[in-house]
Amino acid sequence: MNNINKNKIIQFILLVFGVIVLSYLGYNSAQIKNIERINTSSNINNIVRKSISPQELYNESWNLIKNNYYEKDLNHQDWYKWKNKYRHKLKTAEDADIAINTMILGLNDPYSKFMNKEEFREQNYAFNSKLYGIGINIASVSGKIYIVNVLKNAPADNQGVRQGDIILKVNDNDVAGQSVYQTAQLIRGDKDEVIDLLLLRGNEKLYKSIKRDEIKVKTVDYKKLSDDIGYIRVSSFIGLDTTKDFVVALNKLNETKGLILDLRGNSGGLFQNAIVIANLFLKKGTIVQVIARQNKKNVYSASGDGCIYDKPVVILIDENTASASEILSSALHDNKRATLVGTKTFGKGLVQKVFYLPNQTGMNLTIARYLTPEGKDINQKGIEPDFNVTIAHSDLINNTDAQLNYTQTYLEKEIENEI
Repeated sequence: MNNINKNKIIQFILLVFGVIVLSYLGYNSAQIKNIERINTSSNINNIVRKSISPQELYNESWNLIKNNYYEKDLNHQDWYKWKNKYRHKLKTAEDADIAINTMILGLNDPYSKFMNKEEFREQNYAFNSKLYGIGINIASVSGKIYIVNVLKNAPADNQGVRQGDIILKVNDNDVAGQSVYQTAQLIRGDKDEVIDLLLLRGNEKLYKSIKRDEIKVKTVDYKKLSDDIGYIRVSSFIGLDTTKDFVVALNKLNETKGLILDLRGNSGGLFQNAIVIANLFLKKGTIVQVIARQNKKNVYSASGDGCIYDKPVVILIDENTASASEILSSALHDNKRATLVGTKTFGKGLVQKVFYLPNQTGMNLTIARYLTPEGKDINQKGIEPDFNVTIAHSDLINNTDAQLNYTQTYLEKEIENEI
């Protein structure tokens, strides 16, 4: 493996959709008013708790898409062809699930999806940074599933699982050649259920039976790399406490002379979280331009009164930096507040909203696209770093980090130049 671009190092949970739930963190009224203007990306509409027939659920979903999808022509098709396609044919919840998602496939949009009761429940767990699992981060390297991190005191840690172990099987399911997402789906599940792992450590095969437990996901970690350089890693923007935890971290590191913001592997989350955090670094300037249906443009700008850190910033990015992470990266980069180091980002320039539907189901639906402050459309293109630095296979095995080492050296020179 030459670089990490060819592999998928992704958090144990990978979710890119969210809901707007504001956490004001002591902002004054002007800042709150600015944040409250956000009416795209993932607002939650009123929760619908009623139960209806599968046919009625399909009809309601058809109407929801017709009225809210960001492209009025719905991918250049006559949407009415879907209205009666399954009339009198949908008898079960599974029938409705298949029919609605088949209809959505016609949009040719990988981010829009109908979710049945179980899938929707799992997504809502993620909003509260809660999941049931065993507490590991995994990566796909040359077709093998590596454990790249074991959360301290989590079930896997308590059963002796180690960083660097290779997962061969999950409950007798061979995971060789599977994606991170496919393997994670096998590992995740209900609390207190036991899963069996077959691991390879060196030349030794190990069997581990591990009981799932609630894993409280901590999305923000921070530390000082030196007296002058602070480091904050944001693993996801999905958590409702992410902005609060980020402000705590930034205040703890406020005396440093430079900051490394690590967004590698961060597949996104709450649109609003990216806006709030961008305001912490910007005194002025555009954060993001959101283009809704019929090309209606909403420009979200820094208010200025939220800025609490004005020292040099370097952001670490990779091919799994996506969505809200790309909004934050481009906001700071285009406003000349941050340098980007790493590899090209994922390239997700679309905004979803979560719709609650009857029967405890839901839908993630694309309602807008966004442009960077400089007006660039990054969808399926990504953001190029200022300095392209890759991670080698040996970094994963030896627990070293060439990208972070490069960034720290670069930032130290920037700080010297500031002085």
